[in-house]
Amino acid sequence: MSTIRVVSGVATGPTPMSSYDAALADANIHNYNLVAVSSVVPTDADVEFVGTAPDLGPAGERLTVVEARATTAGPGRVSAGLGWTTGPGPGLFYEAAGETDAETVRERVTAGLDAGRDLREWTFTDERVEVASTEADAGEYTTALVVAAYGESEPII
Repeated sequence: MSTIRVVSGVATGPTPMSSYDAALADANIHNYNLVAVSSVVPTDADVEFVGTAPDLGPAGERLTVVEARATTAGPGRVSAGLGWTTGPGPGLFYEAAGETDAETVRERVTAGLDAGRDLREWTFTDERVEVASTEADAGEYTTALVVAAYGESEPII
């Protein structure tokens, strides 16, 4: 299994979708068709925070992701967080997002990771949480996101 890269982005735009697209561009994953999966880290995967994605393949291909995102119309604050816990076997991602501050989102992610570990008889040795948070100005839409991108992109057709 290849590396799962965790990236983040924040951006504004004149519509909710344009701010989302711009936040994806800030993370450099805007040229892929994102396919969301539930939050299990495969046993042989390495997870690393890279901030901005490298080239993951040709535009238009499918990219498997776990995504935390929130969009708001300003004024206000928007935050998204993604955490992961791993060990010698499989691991977990947990995401939270909303029109709230970074610390609240971090607490929700940590609580989710704790609950997920309680459901499984796996060994967990490491944990990390990344949060993207920004102020949204009046008259703009703002998106914050943190995304785990599984490996490289793949042809969609």
